[in-house]
Amino acid sequence: MELIRTIRRRRKLSQRALAQRAGLSFRGMQLLESSVHDPRVSSLERVVHALGLPRSSVSRAVSGALSEQPESLFCASLRILEDGERSWRQHLMDCVDAVRRSGTVASLETPPAVELPARLRALTAAIAETLAAECETGAPGWTSGVGPLDRPWFVSGYESLKASALIESPIPFRSRNVFVLANFLERA
Repeated sequence: MELIRTIRRRRKLSQRALAQRAGLSFRGMQLLESSVHDPRVSSLERVVHALGLPRSSVSRAVSGALSEQPESLFCASLRILEDGERSWRQHLMDCVDAVRRSGTVASLETPPAVELPARLRALTAAIAETLAAECETGAPGWTSGVGPLDRPWFVSGYESLKASALIESPIPFRSRNVFVLANFLERA
């Protein structure tokens, strides 16, 4: 799992040191950090505890994921991470459709996964705010913590549409330096 590797490196621990603290073999630690290995919950609990967090945080995380609606923004972000960044359009638009069908923003309340790239976090925050306005409710609280991108992102990717996107982008997108066309959230 990339997240374990990232946290281990932030704490300046080697794989061997973390494996020893967690009571795992060095090879077990290598497998745990690889993207092709499906770890046991007990191994994850050991590593989490070795990093100074309560063992129960693993089961809480699993419970939280299981309690999410499959069409939620959080689940969409997990699917994007699983299927690759290029899959964002399909997964986010499925979430948009679900919100519009239900007429509620309940599936937008949980923020996207922290591993989601910055530009997609900005995009999801803008989408959440736009949908909340459509449903005539306040934006989810987590969106206020998502600031603008360092560089403008023209989502269409077409040079000829940049001027239109600059003019048409709704405020939640524009304020995050994300530029879309007015019909961005519409399905063809």
